[in-house]
Amino acid sequence: MAIYAIGDIQGCYSELRKLLDTIRFTPGKDQLWLTGDLVNRGPESLATLRFVRSLGSACITVLGNHDLHLLALRFADKTPDIKHNLDPVLQAPDAEELLDWLRRQPLAHFDAALNTLLVHAGVAPAWDGLKTLQLSAEVETQLRGDTPGEFLQLMYGGEPALWSDSLTGADRIRCITNHLTRLRLVARTGAMDLAYKGQPSDAPTELMPWFEHPQRDADIPRIVFGHWSALGLLQRELLLGLDTGCVWGGSLTALRIDIPDAQAVSLRSLQPKKL
Repeated sequence: MAIYAIGDIQGCYSELRKLLDTIRFTPGKDQLWLTGDLVNRGPESLATLRFVRSLGSACITVLGNHDLHLLALRFADKTPDIKHNLDPVLQAPDAEELLDWLRRQPLAHFDAALNTLLVHAGVAPAWDGLKTLQLSAEVETQLRGDTPGEFLQLMYGGEPALWSDSLTGADRIRCITNHLTRLRLVARTGAMDLAYKGQPSDAPTELMPWFEHPQRDADIPRIVFGHWSALGLLQRELLLGLDTGCVWGGSLTALRIDIPDAQAVSLRSLQPKKL
């Protein structure tokens, strides 16, 4: 069995299918890990959701911020943004089944045999692998409960920016969610900056990528993540960033993660190049 990880799809269904053909992915034999943000901005969010769901246990996906926004449109009556194109999903005849399936996906997944953690965006410097899974489960409990709209209504906003074990209520859940689905940069204090989206080299000097914080927990496993298209493909011994900006006209990237020294496979986007 081969295990492949693929970066943010964001409705780029045609590119996903071509990439899977290129790597000869075989459901029932191989497994697929997706970094989240299955939907939004790209042209085929509905087809993407339907296909990923159809893969069943052959695919593991974590939730990204765009996936959570889609759920908020349905369960929390949020108003769609003009930049978003999620109406085809919300109006589909199988919308209820798709969105019920989506809200039951995790925010973090861990494979002990690979010592690898899958998240959409990042992990707070103070968290190790076990704590990440425990905190992810707190959010998942809210999403999978009888009233997911209550959490989804409260998840928006950037405060508190700094994690503390003493956080409670909506502040605690929001802070966990932001780390797992929106994180890119942190200050030396560990506080999140959720505004900057560019390349690390151009970031304000007082900020650094979350994975370069000097107090990052030493026991953290290998992390596979997406979310940061300006970062592009990042391959380090215990770090794999896979968002190569398909929806922005970049590429969609897959990498086999169950063998060492695998080569990434990138497929050029069919979307127009966006600055």
